[in-house]
Amino acid sequence: MKKFTVVAMVVALMTAGSAFAVQRHLTIAPNATFAAGSPASTNNDDTCDIGVAPAATLLLPYFEVDFVSAASAARTTLFTITNTSRLPQVAHVVLWTDWSYAALDFNIFLTGYDVQGINMYDIFNRGIIAPGAIPGVSGSTSGTDVRTTAPSLTVGNPPNATPATPNATANPNFIITGASAVGTLCQAQPGVIPGAYLADLQRIFTTGQAGAIIGAGCTTRLGGIHSNAVGYVTVDVAATCTTSLPGPGYFSTFINFDNVLIGDYQDINPNATTGNYAGGNPMVHLRAVPEGGPPGALGGTPVATNLPFTFYDRYTTGFLRTIDRRQPLPSVFAARYIQGGTGNFNTNYKIWREGLGDPSGSSTNCNVSINSALAVAEIVRFDEHENATTAAFSPTPISPPIAPTALTLPETSSTSTANSAVFPTIAASGDVAGWMYLNLNDGGGANLTAQRAGFGTGPPVTGAAFSARNVSQNWTIISMFAEGRYSVDFDAAWLGNGCSGAVAVGATVGPVGGVPVCPVGATGCTPGVAPYTGTNVTP
Repeated sequence: MKKFTVVAMVVALMTAGSAFAVQRHLTIAPNATFAAGSPASTNNDDTCDIGVAPAATLLLPYFEVDFVSAASAARTTLFTITNTSRLPQVAHVVLWTDWSYAALDFNIFLTGYDVQGINMYDIFNRGIIAPGAIPGVSGSTSGTDVRTTAPSLTVGNPPNATPATPNATANPNFIITGASAVGTLCQAQPGVIPGAYLADLQRIFTTGQAGAIIGAGCTTRLGGIHSNAVGYVTVDVAATCTTSLPGPGYFSTFINFDNVLIGDYQDINPNATTGNYAGGNPMVHLRAVPEGGPPGALGGTPVATNLPFTFYDRYTTGFLRTIDRRQPLPSVFAARYIQGGTGNFNTNYKIWREGLGDPSGSSTNCNVSINSALAVAEIVRFDEHENATTAAFSPTPISPPIAPTALTLPETSSTSTANSAVFPTIAASGDVAGWMYLNLNDGGGANLTAQRAGFGTGPPVTGAAFSARNVSQNWTIISMFAEGRYSVDFDAAWLGNGCSGAVAVGATVGPVGGVPVCPVGATGCTPGVAPYTGTNVTP
């Protein structure tokens, strides 16, 4: 059932004032779940492993939408957000350009056990967030307006599957008083995007040029040039329907830490000439570790986490750099491909990458062109006969010297595995299938930090970050399609999780840590002694 959708239009100015309207200087509160050093248990899901489980943040790594063609022929991306808990939740959605400029945000109010789908074609072509969820908009529930204070429309639910009410106050982590109260901000905001904003959205997501409102004041490009709108999406569980964008004030005030959301997406191309296929996959589920507690607006103080750094690290300047508590993403992947054959298979890699950030922690600073060509450490292509071809800066001296290949990709992209400008050439064996080793680390930078040794280049400082993180976050989705009939999307396997350190160019290809491994207490082997030189310990 569709619930009332709230849109909070963002005037994404150069100064991004709304994101920094509140600056709460909070202190760290110890949490007994976490002992010093590496985790000794998995209490409260204390792990950097990424899986499909209820989460506090969802990432849609790549979306693409043709907003010019008729809906019957236009490529589009749909995504769905589900609340797995009986308590109402606010999902704060941000649309980012492929160079990581936060161009638009809106809020979805979810009652207990609610689900809401979003079609990106509706946003970019029609200027509507969720047709049918607001009055005066055509759709299956045209004319309805389910307000946040109304009870869920359940029929015959058993006691253990009945949503909590009243919606505006049932969640103890909601802001329920003052100007930011859920009952005020989530009550009756528009779900239609004004024409001036829509024109800016279409402009910024296809040309990268700033609009009259969104990105006003920016003289540099804010995204790449595409025929279709291209970008990525984040969804955070929040304490109210906020208009703040990711930044220090947002994380210290408005986000919640309950792992309750799940999500999925569908990439649909009905055009018989350019596609005629559809694929789908779960979104990337980023859990809060540790989970729970009130937001900063309700007096919650930053809670210590055993994560070495977090997903939103680059936007937490001025506060505890792990204030968001979201799991970090890996940098090294193994990805299958099929390119050719009797079925004329094709494979694209949809790759999301962590940008380099800005010293201010702003998600709307104008200097995002640095994220247009992020370095890639190393790629090795294996065919089905184990023949390997590489693309990387060569670690081995060769005479005469060969100029190194400069590998780069933007913050988010979809690239054919046949593209030899990015990926190694296919071996001469004639095999049309195999897999690639993707070390997508861009080397980090001064605006990316870590909280313990093994991830940075500086000395440890009590209560502060290391000087610079030398490993970056990434995600890879494999998209296979053939004959205009078959298509499937699935995640690449990560070879190390978000707690794995940087892997050097030229390192032996395989799981991060190496193999074989001898666990402590095992008989017949000694940890660290050949041949058992691998380790299962992260820094």
